Formats: sequence, structure tokens, C-alpha cells
Amino acid sequence: MFFNRILIPNVYRVFQKYAPKMVQTCREKSSFSGLRGGMALFERMLKLEDINSSRILTQRRCMSKRSHHNKGSGRAVPTKDHIGIWGNNHGDHCFPSMESGIDRLKNPGLNKELAFTLIERQLLGINGLLPPMVKTQEEQILQVRTNLNRFKDPLNKYLWLMDLLTRNEKLFFATVRKYVVDYLPILYTPTVGAACQNWGFVYRRPRGVYITIHDRGHVYEILKNWPEYDVRAIVFTDGERILGLGDQGAAGMGIPIGKLCLYSALAGIKPHQCLPVTIDAGTNNEKHLKDPLYIGLREKRHRGKEYDDLIDEFMAAAVQRWGQNVLLQFEDFGNMNAFRFWEKYRNKYCTFNDDIQGTASVVVGGLIAAMRLTKNKFSDHTLVFQGAGEANIGIAELCVYLMVKSGMSEEEALKKIWMVDSQGLIVKCRDKIVGHKKKFAKDHDPIKDLSEVVKKIKPSILIGAAAVPGAFTPDILKEMAKNNKRPIIFALSNPTPKAECTPEQAIKETKGSVIYASGSPFPPVEYEGKKYHTGQANNSYVFPGIALSAVTGGILHFTDEHFYVTAQTLADLVTEEDLKVGRIYPPLESILEVSVKIATKLVEYSYEQCIASVYPEPRDKEAFIRAQMYCTDYDPVYPCPYDYPKPPKNKNKC
Repeated sequence: MFFNRILIPNVYRVFQKYAPKMVQTCREKSSFSGLRGGMALFERMLKLEDINSSRILTQRRCMSKRSHHNKGSGRAVPTKDHIGIWGNNHGDHCFPSMESGIDRLKNPGLNKELAFTLIERQLLGINGLLPPMVKTQEEQILQVRTNLNRFKDPLNKYLWLMDLLTRNEKLFFATVRKYVVDYLPILYTPTVGAACQNWGFVYRRPRGVYITIHDRGHVYEILKNWPEYDVRAIVFTDGERILGLGDQGAAGMGIPIGKLCLYSALAGIKPHQCLPVTIDAGTNNEKHLKDPLYIGLREKRHRGKEYDDLIDEFMAAAVQRWGQNVLLQFEDFGNMNAFRFWEKYRNKYCTFNDDIQGTASVVVGGLIAAMRLTKNKFSDHTLVFQGAGEANIGIAELCVYLMVKSGMSEEEALKKIWMVDSQGLIVKCRDKIVGHKKKFAKDHDPIKDLSEVVKKIKPSILIGAAAVPGAFTPDILKEMAKNNKRPIIFALSNPTPKAECTPEQAIKETKGSVIYASGSPFPPVEYEGKKYHTGQANNSYVFPGIALSAVTGGILHFTDEHFYVTAQTLADLVTEEDLKVGRIYPPLESILEVSVKIATKLVEYSYEQCIASVYPEPRDKEAFIRAQMYCTDYDPVYPCPYDYPKPPKNKNKC
């Protein structure tokens, strides 16, 4: 593999002038098997084609195969760059000088568009293929912003950004990183939900890997088709529970793609190290099954042993292909599958489920920060959860963990948490309670209505994640304010139309006393002359940092303590200025720094527990992490030239 990709083309090019003589000399004089093997390699290359008209075909790590024909063409297009191959200073996957000519402009990892200088254009053989104007990256970002501002529909902005990603990676990530507040809602919730619902319409070009239920026994072969050798983070979904939109089948691919865009933009994980995957086991969405534009299997969703075997095979194949430390993040699986897969794989692979552990970390981080406003301990609070799916169960589990760390027994902590699902309050006398809900069932009379639960239980914290719009009615909000000086209300469902209540409703009905966070973005709210900047409990605060720790520290597996550390670190980054304006999360503009801080703490903890595998252990872990992060600045095409000092003049020379 090394010979095919790097050594053969370079040795061939550099020594082609001397190769025939070397082969002849080797035949006559060499008795060393290693040298004979090397010369045999030269002979094999020479037999492929005449040196003077050679056509070199090598597999690029930058995911393309190129060939150039120069013999007799009269064209001034070089077979390779004028200046040879060298590695760039950011350690990325593409060598800046491996491609030239029009191929350079077609490679999104190397293309700088109008930012190529005149000298670079001449060296690369692209002079005249671009307009003569040379622009800086800042000027290009302004042009991107101008184009995006023309669109009113967020989905059109999403499509334009995805097109930019296929043309110019550096410019895409530089734009998103600089204007994260504007483009986070476009690349992720809520707009990515609309993209998934219309995936057959918005699909443009292959991105990621699709594995179907009928590919069992061939998953490793499929993963081998992905041409990148350094994949370190995989986000995969089966599309059964996309956001609050239900079963989207293969159209759920928009979620892994969006997630991994944020891995790179918000945590600096290099794009070539990321792989989105969709497991297509069918769909029960009748709309998709009848839609002529739907791109997935037109079959009802498969379940049972064949489905489980496919997931087993995928996990094993990913590790076989890219190593034991490759991160495998579950995304938007159905409730039952999400919990059992987490329990099944948590100690076997480097894995986590963002819908369970990611959501739990960001919500508990917000709750810890809110304690600085309520002026009491977390264990003093009573929580009611509306919804008992992945998100709320994950949050409740981490809340119990936090209370136990503060000195309570698990039994006492569980008494503080009440859960309401579609059938009402979860109580022990109910028939057939699903496994993950059992520990939260209470010895209590059944209560169907959420408002009655709030009146009788009198919670100080109310959390909704059931995608029931308007579930937190004005009466419920007023009841929360009546029972608490500073009620804490988290309306986490997304996209935006699925929210349990808006910040404006919560602030108005509680007369400004609420500590509020939402799952989707909302603008600031003005109430009685004061502006409230409510927080967004966005998983983007945590999952990029968690992934960055896995990629840079080689973490073997994640434990509950990792997610507590994540929540505590996030809470510690909330400043007094944030709290004064009603925000219990850091500003989104600082999310890259948040990711670095979270990754640093997780790597430190992993080394303490001997579950980090990168050795020798770095002394300054934050500096070590920063050194590996993706840089959005354009790489130079050629190295900075230098010269040797002139020898001193010999005064005694005649």
C-alpha cells in the first residue's frame, strides 16, 4: 500500500533518468536480496510503459484517481506539479503538490478558488483557468455571506452551503466557524430536519456510506470502498428516530453529515478523518415508501436477529478497517435499540449515543449552572420529565449520578425524579413497563394529565423532550412560578415547531422569574423593559468536544464519569455576565473553545483511569490537542525557499 501510494510514483519520477543504468548495475554486481528486490521493483515499473511517455496511476489519499497523458499532445499540462511532493504544516491528508491542473480545482480539500496567487497558478498549471482577480479568504467569506443572505428559505441556504463544501472545504469550515451563530441552525437543527424530509430532492452527490440490510456478510467489503485510510470518527444512524420527525429511513443521512460538519467546524477534527454512515434497514414511513424521489430501500423496517447481526457486523468491520480506537457514535436510533446497543457495546468499543449521553451532558451542565441562580444544591430539587424517550432517560440517569456524587443514595435520588409519558405518570401499577422506564416508576396513583402531575408533585425543574408542541401550557407555567421562586423549565424538543413552549411564553407566564432553556434557537425576549437571552441546550456544546477527546487521546471507551465531567466543565465555562442576562450556557460564538476545554478535561480523566491509549502521555494536554486540530487557513502550494550562507572569502587565496 505504501509503495503504491507514495514510494513508487516518487521514486519513478525522481530517478527515472538513472533507472535503466541502476537495473543493469544491479544485475551484474548486486548480491543483496533487499537491493535486488528494489531493483526488481524498478524493472517492473519500466516494463509498464516507456519512461518518456509514462502514465502514472496512483491512488490518492485525497480520495481520487488521476491520470495525465502528455505524449504527443503538445499541451503544457505537467504530469505532476513542477515542484514535487511535500507534506503540509497542518498534517492533513492531502499533500498540497500531489495534484495540478484542473484536477487541483476539482479537489475540495486542495481548491482555494480565487485565493490562488498568480505564482501558485503558474506553478500548478491553472493560470487562465480562473479569473485574474486574487482574493483573500476573508474576501471569499464575505462573498459567501452575500450569496447566502439572498436566500430567505433556510433549506436553500443549506443546499448552497453543502455545494460550497463539495468545492472548497477550507472556505466552508472557515465561514461556519466564524459565523457559527448564523449557520449552526442551518447545518443542524432545525434546518437539517427539513433536509432529511426532502433528502431525495436535495441529494446531489455521494457523501458517506450506505449499508443495507441485504449487505450482511459484505459490510467490510463496503467499508473498504471508502478510500480514506485515516478515519477516526464515524457517526451512523438507521434513521428510525430523526430529531422529532420520526422514521426517515435512508433519508436520515443528513444527520450524520451535519453532525460531522460540526465535528470539524466546532472541534477541529480533520474532515478526512470523519465518515457518515447510514444503516438502511427499511422504513415504516408510508410517505417515503410512496415517494418516487425516496433514495432508500422500499421495504418495511427489518427487526430482530438479522438487524442485530448487521449492527454487530458493522461495528466489527469498522474496527477491522480503521482500528480499535475509531469512534463509533450512534445517532437517532429508535428508543429500544438505542438503550440496548449502548449497554451492549459501551465496554467493547469507543462509542456513545449523542441522543442519550450527549443530551444528558448538555442539559445537566445547564442545570448545574442554574444552581448559581437558585442558590441551592441540585439534590434539593424535584424533577418532572415530560417524555420518557432516549433524551429524558439519559438526562434522568445522569441527574441520579450527580445526586449520588453529592452524597445521596441511589434510592433517595430516584425519589426526586418523576416521569410522564404518553400514558401519564409512570407508576408501578401500570402493566408492561418498558425496561428503561422501570427504575423511575413510582408507588403512586396513576395521573394522566401533565398539569395534574405538576400540581401534585410540585417540581422545581420541568423538562420536556417528547416533541409535543405546546405541552407546557400557560396553566403549567403559572403553577411552576407559584411553587418556586426561580422555576427551571427546559423545552428541549426540536425542530422549533415541536417546542413545549417558547421563551416568550415562559417568561411572560412566570413574570420573568423562569430559568429557561430550549432545544432549538430562539431570539432574545424583551419583558418589562429587560432583555432576556435564554440559553439553547444544544448538543453542539458537548458532542464535538467528546469526539475530539476520543480522536486525540485514543480513549478506549466512555464511562458515566466522562459525561459528568463534560457537564461540569460546560457549567464551569458559564460566566457571571451570562447569568445576568438569563443565559445558563456560554455564548455560541465561543463553542470552539468550549470543545477544547471539554476535550482537555476528558483526556486528563482518561489518562488518570488508564483508558487513554496515546503514549507517551503528553504533559500539556490542551496544547497537545490544539496541535492536532484542523486549520481553516489555506495551505501554501510551495514551501518557503531558503539558501545556504555564502562561504567566507579566503583572504590568503592568490
